[in-house]
Amino acid sequence: MSIVRKRLSPEESRIAALEAARALLIEEGPQALTLKAVAARIGRTHANLLHHFGSAAGLQKALIASMADSITAKIGAAALKAKQEDQNPREVVDLTFDAFDKEGAGALASWMILSGNHDALDPILEAIHRLVDDLADEHSDRKMPLHEETLQLVLMALGDALLGAPMARALGLPRDKARDLACASLFASRQTETLG
Repeated sequence: MSIVRKRLSPEESRIAALEAARALLIEEGPQALTLKAVAARIGRTHANLLHHFGSAAGLQKALIASMADSITAKIGAAALKAKQEDQNPREVVDLTFDAFDKEGAGALASWMILSGNHDALDPILEAIHRLVDDLADEHSDRKMPLHEETLQLVLMALGDALLGAPMARALGLPRDKARDLACASLFASRQTETLG
């Protein structure tokens, strides 16, 4: 008995590959993101993925671009909600930290850079820049503080994704301490703006 594979459109095949790559990233880490592994996961050939992405680096860049759009959409919605409701910025902090840690963006970006793919962060940096500009347009008086807050938050989230657990353990601090510090910094920045 032969197994009949469903014929996918090029776009469906690409989406399936990116979803499989994202699952592999979360389950096994960035070193598992090979064309062969992703092709096996979706029941396609290595040549099929080579056609769509050109190389493993191409697949990784497409994945990080896809992740960047998804991540910044979530963070943007949370940031707007926090602004409208004048809430503590913890939801924005948690979404940002989770994107780099639990969703694998930090590990993937680091892996790509260490593998010589120096433009690896371009998709995520462009997505973050668009998000910050969109938020700043609504609060034109906050443009520079918003850029500075974003820089600080993203760098803290990336650093925490890569070294947060061992650093907190080595210093005898709770695992969420970096998130607490990021939240306190954003809250203090907003308090200063309100008073200034």
